[in-house]
Amino acid sequence: QVQLVESGGGSVQAGGSLRLSCAASGDTIRTYCMGWFRQAPGKARQGVALISGVGTTSTANSVKGRFTISKDNAKNTLYLQMNSLKPEDTAMYYCAARSSDWCTWQVESYNYWGQGTQVTVSS
Repeated sequence: QVQLVESGGGSVQAGGSLRLSCAASGDTIRTYCMGWFRQAPGKARQGVALISGVGTTSTANSVKGRFTISKDNAKNTLYLQMNSLKPEDTAMYYCAARSSDWCTWQVESYNYWGQGTQVTVSS
């Protein structure tokens, strides 16, 4: 099992940047697909960015060119660098892990979830 704890959320103005971190414990993230998901009030949870066990990344079209997912296996930590933030990026952001080293955008495929960190972007 893996436990996930997010940090780094906050309130920023449009155009600003934030870096989210997700510290994992209990197992190495090296063999998991790791992902960032977000959920705005009244909306379904959706994938933002994924990174496979070997480091292959995928990014949702809505954030492509602005958000970058990365991980540090030695620190067992996942990151999401968010630049050029927009008000529509406002949501609770969750870190998730899937017990496979390849990734899918299906939310229900992820076995482990963090508690979430709030990101609020004002115009």
